[in-house]
Amino acid sequence: MTQITLKPIPKIPEQTLPVTSGDWPQLGIRWGVLGLLAGVLIALMLVSLALGSVNIPLEDILRVLTGGEASKPAWTNIILKFRLPKALTAMLAGSALGVSGLMMQTFFRNPLADPYILGISSGASLGVALVVLSIGTVGSTVLTGIGLAGDMGITVAAMVGAAVVMLLVLAISRRVRSNMTLLILGLMFGYMTSAIVSLLLYFNLPERIQAYITWTFGSFGGVTWGEMPILAPIVMVGLALVFVQAKSLNALLLGEGYARSMGLNTQRTRVGIILTTAVLTGVITAFCGPIGFLGIAVPHLCRSLLGTSDHRALIPASVLMGAVVAVIASLIAEMPGSRIILPLNAITALMGAPVVIWVILRRRNLRESFAS
Repeated sequence: MTQITLKPIPKIPEQTLPVTSGDWPQLGIRWGVLGLLAGVLIALMLVSLALGSVNIPLEDILRVLTGGEASKPAWTNIILKFRLPKALTAMLAGSALGVSGLMMQTFFRNPLADPYILGISSGASLGVALVVLSIGTVGSTVLTGIGLAGDMGITVAAMVGAAVVMLLVLAISRRVRSNMTLLILGLMFGYMTSAIVSLLLYFNLPERIQAYITWTFGSFGGVTWGEMPILAPIVMVGLALVFVQAKSLNALLLGEGYARSMGLNTQRTRVGIILTTAVLTGVITAFCGPIGFLGIAVPHLCRSLLGTSDHRALIPASVLMGAVVAVIASLIAEMPGSRIILPLNAITALMGAPVVIWVILRRRNLRESFAS
């Protein structure tokens, strides 16, 4: 009788597999981490309301938030009209960029992928530049003087610019198999859109040039309560779409072939990821400017903190961690106790770049960094 020797099946690293119902201890730890992040976020929100060019006591902050009045009438106006919408904007922007970077890293299976690197943010910036440099000046973040229609116009322009660039990158991805080559092509699209913006700046008026340059510094402080009904619903819908795609993203961790074998409609999933990322990145770029490094650093922080690649844990962690990092960056840029406001993009770069360097150096290679 012929003896049949069975070869052992290669073991897939545990951290690349979705969490099963039997991993309750790990799930408990991860829910504890999420609860801790939520508590840190609430504390930072209160700190951001208290600190600034004028420091406000915490008891006055709580009194105003519960419908009362602060000890000084001016403090009530500062909290409600300026600091609260700024803190909420930072929270929404950080959450949106954090999960956008997570989706891009999973989609391309590349630890350096994020909306900025792939040219999505550059496409959104081009859309905004076409509106700003052809219509008029801007305030700190959005068009002023043309009302709600102007706000919607710049938001739609940013989202269309982001979607067009991402669709171009995706169309080329069908011909290119290498993720690194696709990443370079995404950078090339970014350079092309930057070149078009440079040409628009060269032939434009000095006032509009200065307005656009100020917008590119990034800021969370330009969104008013009148504009919040535009920003918040779009971000919330985008985040909801990300949560819906958690299982699909888990299936994509081991490649499209594996995902198809599990019955996943990869084409529909691809379109969903593109549209969700474009909407989230476009609306944040429209209202806050092109905010870099949040999208690439936040997913790595969450993977290191949770020790998993399961998107059912990573998505809520990225939402909370993105909000935490964005609020911290906003606080640093505000420079409490002074009237100086630093460029937000400079702060996020100084915070995000060391995180990415640290994550890469503590792994043997980039692929292992992504898988864990």
